[in-house]
Amino acid sequence: MRTMTLAVAAPAAVLAAGALPADVSDSPIEAQEGMVTEAREGTVAVSDGPIEAQEGTITEAREGTVAVSDGPIEAQEGTITEAREGTVGAAELLAKVESCSRISDSRYSTDEGTSPSVPVCGKKGAVYWKADMDIACDGQVTTRCNRRTDPWFHPGTAFPKSDGRPLNAQTLPYVVVPEPSGIWNYANSGIKGGSVAAVIHDGQVQYAVVGDTGPTNIIGEASYATAEALGINPDPATGGTASGVTYILFTNSRVSPIESRSAAVSLGESLAKRFLRAN
Repeated sequence: MRTMTLAVAAPAAVLAAGALPADVSDSPIEAQEGMVTEAREGTVAVSDGPIEAQEGTITEAREGTVAVSDGPIEAQEGTITEAREGTVGAAELLAKVESCSRISDSRYSTDEGTSPSVPVCGKKGAVYWKADMDIACDGQVTTRCNRRTDPWFHPGTAFPKSDGRPLNAQTLPYVVVPEPSGIWNYANSGIKGGSVAAVIHDGQVQYAVVGDTGPTNIIGEASYATAEALGINPDPATGGTASGVTYILFTNSRVSPIESRSAAVSLGESLAKRFLRAN
């Protein structure tokens, strides 16, 4: 399954990060450069207001507990030099998505010609589905993603980098959402370019961004980098996996610039913890 891309730019947004215990009101939160040198074991309570942060000097983000409310959450790339995939386990997240409250009007196919079998489900703070993983290589031309390695290669992505160029599927974990249709419209569920996703396979969690759109009737696709990080064969022509992948997309979230892997991990970890608490 391959995607046809849509030239839609994602607006820039900002990251909330903290290391010291704090009670924060509904006003926007801003952090100036040089205020925080380490973020470890801290607890931050954040209200419903927009969360904003300027580029800081956070050198580590590890084991923190961040309580975030249901308001829009946006992340901006800082100087996080160490970004791990976090402390939230795959089993914890999967336990919350065992059942499905369907929000899509009908179901998607996993590949062209297969019967529709995958609903989009919803819970507080996220939408999710369980499907296969086809490999998306669309975007910048790289050694692994080009017309020679990928018969369906397209040199563009629906949501570009901050400099206007396409995303790099070889280096950036991103997921593909179906273009809006009578089945489901991702925008109506609070999903946009740069929204954060937790992709789960074989006991591992990989945080990614929403980076591209695909066919209106097919679901289950992620970038070369996403597959590689999860131990799935990332070859765009022969790779992927036929089942066993869970996609959890956190609503009203955004990473900016969209190409920042470290910001996606930091924000994804906070949102995953919020999702576990809320459901």
